[in-house]
Amino acid sequence: MQTLKHHFLLAMPHLEDPNFAGSLSYLCDHDENGTMGVIVNRPLDLTLDALFEQLDIDGEESPYCEAPVYYGGPVHKDRGFILHRGSSEPWDSSIQVADDIALTTSMDMLHALGAGQGPRDFLVCLGCSGWEAGQLETEIKDNAWLTVEGSADILFDAPPEQRLNAAAGILGIDLNLMSREAGHS
Repeated sequence: MQTLKHHFLLAMPHLEDPNFAGSLSYLCDHDENGTMGVIVNRPLDLTLDALFEQLDIDGEESPYCEAPVYYGGPVHKDRGFILHRGSSEPWDSSIQVADDIALTTSMDMLHALGAGQGPRDFLVCLGCSGWEAGQLETEIKDNAWLTVEGSADILFDAPPEQRLNAAAGILGIDLNLMSREAGHS
């Protein structure tokens, strides 16, 4: 089985599911049991300082207060998922997704960010996206998605509204020129 871990999942223009239309997801895990990722181009009307306040984390002096919080997907919307550059050390609950990208789900990183510490490059997402075994592969065959290898530069350096087109650009595709009609040959 070829893994899609550390790949972007680009919603095709005809995908109308409101959870995923126009989305760019970053896949953190993909194996015979299913797929898990987070949407990385949908900032919520919520900043990190508001999240610190909701979670009673002292972050008033944090340089990260104005960082956006993202809608990560329709699954576990009450949980935080933090994509960040670097290794998974020393956070309590992390997985290494790629050489330079990890996913952390523990509160210790939020406390570190509140204190102005932790990784310089990160995305805090509420919720995640998940697919049962074989489900994503079927959706890809049905032309709902394109895939391309992930890029830390797109995740952490590109503005959210440019990430989907930047990922499509890796493939040499302009999504704005694609038809909303799906076809099969």
